[in-house]
Amino acid sequence: MITKDIGIMELVQKFPKAGHLLMASGLGCIGCAAAQFETLEQGVTAHGMDIDAVVDMLNRELGLS
Repeated sequence: MITKDIGIMELVQKFPKAGHLLMASGLGCIGCAAAQFETLEQGVTAHGMDIDAVVDMLNRELGLS
């Protein structure tokens, strides 16, 4: 399962569809230089979004929950 502590680039490397899901949610994390070292929680909260909702959505959409 995906957690809020996963690195953004690690997430996208393990689950390429996650990048598309994040972008569709309004997060352009993949193109951001900070994505190289930020966790999912850091990226999501920097955009004022609810980390728990994003983690739930990713796990659901990727069939991990």
